[in-house]
Amino acid sequence: MLHIRLSLLSGLCLHFFLFCTAEEGLEFPNFDGKDRVLDINERNYKKALKRYDLLCLFYHEPLPANKGLQKRFQMTELVLELTAQVLEDKDIGFGMVDSQKDSKVAKKLGLEEVGSLYIFKDDRVIEFDGELSSDTLVEFLLDVLEDPVEIINNAMELRAFERMEEDIRLIGYFKGEDIYYRAFQEASERFQPYIKFFATFDKSVAKHLSLKMNEVNFYEPFMEEPAIIPGRPLSEMDIVEFVNQHRRATLRKLRAENMFETWEDDMDGIHIVAFAEEEDPDGYEFLEILKDVARDNTNNPELSIVWIDPDDFPLLTTYWEKTFKLDLFRPQIGVVNVTDTVCGSTCPTTRTCPPPRS
Repeated sequence: MLHIRLSLLSGLCLHFFLFCTAEEGLEFPNFDGKDRVLDINERNYKKALKRYDLLCLFYHEPLPANKGLQKRFQMTELVLELTAQVLEDKDIGFGMVDSQKDSKVAKKLGLEEVGSLYIFKDDRVIEFDGELSSDTLVEFLLDVLEDPVEIINNAMELRAFERMEEDIRLIGYFKGEDIYYRAFQEASERFQPYIKFFATFDKSVAKHLSLKMNEVNFYEPFMEEPAIIPGRPLSEMDIVEFVNQHRRATLRKLRAENMFETWEDDMDGIHIVAFAEEEDPDGYEFLEILKDVARDNTNNPELSIVWIDPDDFPLLTTYWEKTFKLDLFRPQIGVVNVTDTVCGSTCPTTRTCPPPRS
């Protein structure tokens, strides 16, 4: 294709231009110095809410006197500025709310946890529970912009759905966009983007998944067979209550976009943690054993395993090896007390090492 395209071009200058453009397209964006993050206060918060499709507000403590903490604060602000720059054309606003100076605004908006990022979309508020880095945040916000329900229409989309074994997924079969589908859609908005919702109106797709009309299947991560949500047709609250009761999976993968939520959801202060590289042969075999254990104990509410793939967190590997005294070149499993950490927080740590979260 490239050869055909180049053969139609005339002149070395145009060829050279295309070469340079391709190189520039591989460069990571740098902050251009333009301020895009707003200082949110009582005078402008209503205007900001009306102006953007999404408004992301970072709720923070007052600027500290300590120079080290000031640098951390500036790094957080830089993450938000770079994210705002990358998403400038997406109608997403960014702002910062001082917990002391703007306490009245925080109370009106329902901001409670200092150090958290809150996302306002329509009448919903979504708390971002992931690593505060620009790449993670951009991906998360793009997911929030998407429709909360993805429609599966054909065999190719069905295959993609079946490969998503790491995700909590729901899929329903409906006649069309009727009242039962709308109930499903409204339920999906409660969990977007942390839990993925799918629907189909196609009889052949439903037959492949053994779905009956107005039935909804719930897929726990790494489980081969779904659970059928009881009742048919289902109301919004039927679906919401079932998801809330079953959203803690027996085996969960730690991800950058929800690492706080996963890490804080412990069993009496502890986690069973397994380190395994999926791309490594030994790690793959170890992970398959973990999946079998999880499947055999899927109905055991006392078992919760967090899988960490070190390849997903390259900057944390050395920290974890020193903290837990492990060799992460081999699969490892053990029990971790989530309250016994170096930085005093209940997270496994992040690149910016955030303030303690209560």
